Amino acid sequence: MSDQIKHECGIAMIRLRKDPQYYLDKYGSPLFIPNKLYVLMQKQINRGQDGAGVANIKINTSPGTRYISRYRSIEPQAVNDIFEKIQKKYKKAKKQAGEKGILDAAWLKENIAFTGEVWLGHLRYGTHGENSIETCHPFLKQNNWRSRNLVMAGNFNMTNVEELFDKLVQLGQHPKEKTDTVTVMEKIGHFLDEENQRIFDKYKHEYTNEQLTHIIENELDVARILRRSCRDFDGGYAMAGMIGNGSSFVVRDPSGIRPAYYFADDEFVVVASEKPAIKSAFNVDYNEIKEIQPGHALVINKNGSYAEHEILPARERKSCSFERIYFSRGTDPDIYRERKLLGKALIPQVLKAIDFDLKNTVFSYIPNTAETAFLGMIEGLEDYLAAKRKEILLEGKPHLEDLEELLNFRPRVEKLVSKDVKLRTFITNDSDRDAMVANVYDTTYEVVRAGIDTLVVIDDSIVRGTTLEKSILTTLDKLNPKRIVIVSSAPQIRYPDCYGIDMSKMKDFIAFRAAVALLKERGIDNLMDQVYEKCTTQQILTDNYVKELYAPFTDQEISDKIAEIITTPEIRAEVKVLYQTVENLNKCIPDHLGDWYFTGDFPTSGGMRVVNRAFANYMEGKVVRAY
Repeated sequence: MSDQIKHECGIAMIRLRKDPQYYLDKYGSPLFIPNKLYVLMQKQINRGQDGAGVANIKINTSPGTRYISRYRSIEPQAVNDIFEKIQKKYKKAKKQAGEKGILDAAWLKENIAFTGEVWLGHLRYGTHGENSIETCHPFLKQNNWRSRNLVMAGNFNMTNVEELFDKLVQLGQHPKEKTDTVTVMEKIGHFLDEENQRIFDKYKHEYTNEQLTHIIENELDVARILRRSCRDFDGGYAMAGMIGNGSSFVVRDPSGIRPAYYFADDEFVVVASEKPAIKSAFNVDYNEIKEIQPGHALVINKNGSYAEHEILPARERKSCSFERIYFSRGTDPDIYRERKLLGKALIPQVLKAIDFDLKNTVFSYIPNTAETAFLGMIEGLEDYLAAKRKEILLEGKPHLEDLEELLNFRPRVEKLVSKDVKLRTFITNDSDRDAMVANVYDTTYEVVRAGIDTLVVIDDSIVRGTTLEKSILTTLDKLNPKRIVIVSSAPQIRYPDCYGIDMSKMKDFIAFRAAVALLKERGIDNLMDQVYEKCTTQQILTDNYVKELYAPFTDQEISDKIAEIITTPEIRAEVKVLYQTVENLNKCIPDHLGDWYFTGDFPTSGGMRVVNRAFANYMEGKVVRAY
């Protein structure tokens, strides 16, 4: 994506299912497990990284022994920073104990932090607020009763934070912040406390308090806690938690918006936001990696047994298609195949845009994440050429020279644009800064025939269009092409996302800017006032009224206006913009139909409220997110 937008948080969890001594004896190093978590997290840095955190819990420690360890970091290389600190713990232990002690799990557990059975890692990409240690997951809710401690990290955004906050107040709590992270944790923490109390009351006349501690730890019903906690949540979430007794869980929203996968054998239960991370860290077959089902929680008990439990009734599956188009690692075989299909599906539009003139067209891509869709597009061109060859050969007998040209012709493919990662734009003056931005990308000269060739450049998605307008088009135009065709493998992004991606303001979307421009051109911009009135006067916002702003126009009219907006007066080439159709998107990615940012069909009522509020904010000149 040439337009930078914030990504998704990543979660990673490892639960040991055998005694820690087993792993020391088998793998010969106390760093074996933390190294696995390190790989799980490093392989998810593609999701974006403002900061990171790791927490660890030791099971069945003696009173007076610290059993929860946590490091968080907002350093530029946050994951490395954390694991270097953990490694220092082990180096110190080796000096203290010698080789014999370092291979004694009981000694390590008693003396060294980060030697427990349950590990939780998190990669943060904040969608709002400051970037500080305090905003980094995992979060910790502490209590002197081990089974009342809660450690949580997640990939989520809630659309109903105000409602959740009010419910906490009604429960008698005094939350310190009105954020989704705090409200979610405090709500789960409340029902964790109630579950502890329920078991305590059940046995309080039969056992001593000391005995009750162990009974509660063994009988905690984590699925029951989550059913009671999650019933009021409106949003997209994959939330991971560890309880002080050693139980752990990962719960997923009922629409399956945010992803979560796991692998389990007799040694480990492993959870991550992406399958390739598990594949890399544990070298397992993809068919051994399972998806946590929407509305379900993977619960791992204190004794290491695990199961998926239904927490909320599953809704229509709307897992985020942006995960497939852009966010997740393209090494996942399913995602790789889907991205190639997206590129291939664009062929009819591309051929029409270039007047079927393949001889005088050069194909390329930007940024690197669009490479897979580009490969699919080239495969589609090869298929088209193969069909044309067959057609010509069957229809007549071409001359030998024509036949040789026909058989040897290939699409012209070049690497035209690359980003200069060393260049930074420190200049704050707008006009000077724009001049600098134009030089962020380098181009390859002497491969385009001036005034003759058309350039077709594929991007995985176009959100704001600012990078195209300020940099990429200027760079491409230096090659003096006849025409520039910018192709997006994703459809037009028309609506905000409120489930984890930082796309929250209507004015940021170039498709919205295009619609507003068309409304004004055609003298029907009073429609904006009508939609604003609906957004601000309706008591229950269950419809997306912003759809009405796009209704007067075809997709092509919006695309043409986008091309006009991003074409500055200095650009000499003709510019066209093509977008994937929603129909083709859903054909290429049939199992991940979360397309609300394209269609406006939000999977939750909170999403509908957010999109209408986002437009109201735009009309009122408020530059704030709508949730």
